[in-house]
Amino acid sequence: MGMLRYLAASAALLALAAGCADDPSDVPVAETTSTSVPGESGPTAPSGGGTAATGVRTVTGSVTYSDSFFTMGVNDPLIVLEDQSGFVERDRSFIVPVESQTLGRLTSDFDTSPFTYSLDLPAEPQGGLHDVDNDTTDDTGVMVYAVAYWTNTFGDAYLEERDLGGGGWSTAYASTRVSDAAESYLEVTGGRVLVYAPDAAQGFPSDFGPDDKLFTDDDPTVAVPAGWSVVDLDTAPFTVSQPENAEVDLIEPDGSALDDFSALAYPEAFDAMVEKFRNEYAFTELKGIDWDELAGTFRPQVEAATTPAEFAAALDGFARSIPDGHVGVITDLLDDAFAPFAGGLGIALAEADDDTVVVSYVAPASPAEEAGLVVGATVSAIGGQPIGEVVEAVEPPSGPFSSERGRRLQQLRFATRFPLDSEPVELTYANPGGSERTVSLAVVDESDSLQASSIYAGLDGTELPVEFELLPSGAGYIRITSFSDDLQLTVRLWERALATMTDYGVESLVIDLRTNGGGNGYLADQMAAYFFDDRIPVGNTAWYDESIGDFRLDPQWESTMIPPPATQRFTGKIVAIVGPGCFSACEFFGYDLTIDDRATIVGYDATEGLGGSVTQFAMPEGIMVQITTGRAVDPTGTIHLEGIGVVPDIDVPRTVDAIVRQANGEDVLLAAAEEALG
Repeated sequence: MGMLRYLAASAALLALAAGCADDPSDVPVAETTSTSVPGESGPTAPSGGGTAATGVRTVTGSVTYSDSFFTMGVNDPLIVLEDQSGFVERDRSFIVPVESQTLGRLTSDFDTSPFTYSLDLPAEPQGGLHDVDNDTTDDTGVMVYAVAYWTNTFGDAYLEERDLGGGGWSTAYASTRVSDAAESYLEVTGGRVLVYAPDAAQGFPSDFGPDDKLFTDDDPTVAVPAGWSVVDLDTAPFTVSQPENAEVDLIEPDGSALDDFSALAYPEAFDAMVEKFRNEYAFTELKGIDWDELAGTFRPQVEAATTPAEFAAALDGFARSIPDGHVGVITDLLDDAFAPFAGGLGIALAEADDDTVVVSYVAPASPAEEAGLVVGATVSAIGGQPIGEVVEAVEPPSGPFSSERGRRLQQLRFATRFPLDSEPVELTYANPGGSERTVSLAVVDESDSLQASSIYAGLDGTELPVEFELLPSGAGYIRITSFSDDLQLTVRLWERALATMTDYGVESLVIDLRTNGGGNGYLADQMAAYFFDDRIPVGNTAWYDESIGDFRLDPQWESTMIPPPATQRFTGKIVAIVGPGCFSACEFFGYDLTIDDRATIVGYDATEGLGGSVTQFAMPEGIMVQITTGRAVDPTGTIHLEGIGVVPDIDVPRTVDAIVRQANGEDVLLAAAEEALG
């Protein structure tokens, strides 16, 4: 994901115990179901002359997901019996103790929805006990659990504070249903929970009570049997049961589920899309977008569309009108949009700070090389038109863009691209030390120059998300190419890189962020935390709240860097190299490094300026549309990245000489970063 700053958590589940015989390990526990009525006695432990009842022993179920990013980077998906002490006590900083965690196992392919799980309940659970029967007696209380889906990224096999996102209780993909409305935010509103009663003298709520909240003073209560029980919160009153094997599915919340307009006719689907943008797009005011005007511009094109490709083109035009690099249309139906740029001349262009346009690459055996062009040649005109006007007129097929610099780089990239059937193109240039001349270059089928001008030039897809080495100067060098790769692998490589630097006595470090397309923003924040000794708030995100019809910023959503153990932190000097190839989560990492001036930022340009969180939704013809729905702000509540990016402290001059040196294999920005280390 450029992509998301959230952790998909989960909610709650219950399983309850019933009947025992003289040897409960040999005699099946009979299933019992009771509906508790307020004011009347509830179910009690079955008699049988043996030891205390064990109740539910195994929980199985399925997890259905439609969120496009659900599996992104997930290597170790977990099903966890999650202690709900945080919810019972309304403690959003509650960290689920390791000793209370019981891990389940996946019983089908995680990459296919729905997947299934199985979880064996512990005979002696170690969760928090809560006296929730609302009587005047101080009772032992019960343990309350949910079955929840989590991902394990940090530390050992169990969930720690960083995995848990700072604490609280599951809000998604759990056995409980949790509200995201402002007036009832994070309140459990339904689903199932598992309750463990150490004996038959404990009580539990039988309904929500007049305030529609669970575990408050107005809850009616009933007795619950000893052992494990499942409590169904979707019945009124609640239903308590003790099957030996309980079936409990986890719930995908409405806020995470994929919006699907694919069954609608083209115009109706377009209208639904516009309404979603109108309500949920994060930066309407910042970018001055008039949704009525945009809809009026593109709806006639949608109405006239008779083929899937024409419909996709209309949606693409709509998306490109929004100056946000996170927004876009994802489909194979737009492949023909590249046709006007399929041919090349064999050169790539770069632009110096003084607006001089320079050849930065010449493809071997290309028309440009055969005509005598070399790296460093200045280009003054194409087709008799001044080069500045030519570049400005280009509509890149790779938009939209959050920053003008990002757009300009792509305009330069496609200024020398033409349809394959084009007539030869006149190009006016001057090689270094030579006089200006005009040549006629054939348009040929070549992509080398296009690849050479990419902001991700040099990557071939085999890179690890974190790579590192020791520089001849004695400084360390770490390149982070992704926050969307395998999360565990990324953290392990990160920790190994920093440990290696420590082992070798490295006191200064260059972090290269120039080619990082983003991904998981929470991961980015927690990796940056390895450079800090204290917990530091880094910002927040506002989301559209349908219940109030506006965006809402909850102070308790604040993102915080949580430092790892002291032995894993790096305390030396840091310089980070940035550029327009650093998107989204990469920019959050870069921003984190600017806090307390922890690092010096070096670059020709700022990062691209993708400062939000994204969601995808489905349209007809298999088309997916991506929209920015999370409005990221800094700790003061100010939009700090969208359209701005992380700005260099040291703005390295992009001279013609620097362009030529870079083209000839010298890493000018790395040299500047090492110089900044001193």
